[in-house]
Amino acid sequence: MLNTGGIAVVGSRNAGDEDLQFTHMLGAKAASLGRAIVSGGARGVDETAMLAAMDAGGNVIGVMADSLLKSATSSKWRRGLMDGNLVLVSPFYPEAGFNPGNAMARNKYIYCLADGAMVIHSGAKGGTINGAEENLKKQWVPLWVKPTQDTSAANSLLVNKGGHWCAENIEQLDISLLTEVASSNTVQPSESQNNLFSQTADQPDMFSSGFPELKPLTVKDTSAESQSITDFELEPKFTYTNAVSESQQDCETAVDFYCLFVNELMRLATDPLTVEDIIAQTLLHKSQVTGWLQQAVEDGYVKKLNRPTRYQRMKR
Repeated sequence: MLNTGGIAVVGSRNAGDEDLQFTHMLGAKAASLGRAIVSGGARGVDETAMLAAMDAGGNVIGVMADSLLKSATSSKWRRGLMDGNLVLVSPFYPEAGFNPGNAMARNKYIYCLADGAMVIHSGAKGGTINGAEENLKKQWVPLWVKPTQDTSAANSLLVNKGGHWCAENIEQLDISLLTEVASSNTVQPSESQNNLFSQTADQPDMFSSGFPELKPLTVKDTSAESQSITDFELEPKFTYTNAVSESQQDCETAVDFYCLFVNELMRLATDPLTVEDIIAQTLLHKSQVTGWLQQAVEDGYVKKLNRPTRYQRMKR
């Protein structure tokens, strides 16, 4: 479904009733014509477009900025997921909470999964206008903008920067024209660019079920223990039970992100590491690292050292 393309529909969380009504009809109309809706699942325009298309039996792609796990189990999206016409993805940890930076960072996926984009209502600042401006700058897909009666909206600003006004009346909006324009105007990727959804098993991506091999931290230590660090090389089942006692949590059969983190931590923390050191090596958010470190201490994988605060793997 991620390869089907569609129309990206984006807009403010605080769009007015008239804009939301247009959005609802747009989602339903796109579904009736076999065009998927791509959006971000946020309250307001995103959610309205997705639910309208889903209710009409159309395909929907939701690129979530946060709480993917919670969304995937929500009654709001359950029918679409079970019927196979809704897919929810996220470039972030499935249980990550809302973060404005993440919300803006995911915008590129909404645009690049679509063939054309429609801005329903944009504020003068925030994620909608930032994402639209980034799309105009990178020329991923043509940008269409709905006329709005809200004088505080920045819709006209986006048109001045290269967007195109669409028909104000939904009955006059020709969705097939958006597709034709997108096909002729979209900048094609160069040969050096990778397609996220055509990578081989040797090129895992953030949406795949496989995990890339993580690079170990280089530690200046000539001791015998540091030389035996290869004992903790990643295996297909992420087996590292030799590093802890049998009474501790067994992650051999539970392939999840915490287990992957612990496996890498066992490799990294032969010498004491600060939280900052671990963040630099794993590229995870500080809140995620601290939470998992606390769990790893409780499970007996690592010990916490004080003055300064550092973490080191437990001796075998």
